[in-house]
Amino acid sequence: MWERLQRFSRLDFEARSMFLRAAMLLPLIRLSLWIRGFRATQRSLQNFSFFARRKEHISKNPTTGSRVASTVHMVNAAAYHGWGRPTCLEKSLTLWWLLRQSGFSSSVRIGARVTERGFEAHAWVEYNGSALNEPSQEHRHYASFDAAFPLQSSEPS
Repeated sequence: MWERLQRFSRLDFEARSMFLRAAMLLPLIRLSLWIRGFRATQRSLQNFSFFARRKEHISKNPTTGSRVASTVHMVNAAAYHGWGRPTCLEKSLTLWWLLRQSGFSSSVRIGARVTERGFEAHAWVEYNGSALNEPSQEHRHYASFDAAFPLQSSEPS
């Protein structure tokens, strides 16, 4: 426990803030999906823009890649150290929303496959054509649906 606190205290302010927001958002999204379902949760996330503050400028900002990578890392850390074990959909919605609030336009992709165990579904976040939360490229084994979430503009309001 002490080692975890020491690692957390060494993070910069932005990373700590991102970790705490992800840690709070993951169980809220889980609860919303369970009670309200996917569509209502999707609408709420698209309409709630408390932290939205800037638009992305890839060519002018050399820290874009590191900020996106840091967000992915903090969501994964919050999922690992938080309550329960979030599903890929919960983690993807959390990552998408936090990126959106930071000014990065990304999308949640959902795919499906049939295996000997039956029907399986998977969710991941894409940014500039790359899957962010898929280090092992697991998403390549799923046929993704044509439409990405969000269906309307993904730019922060």
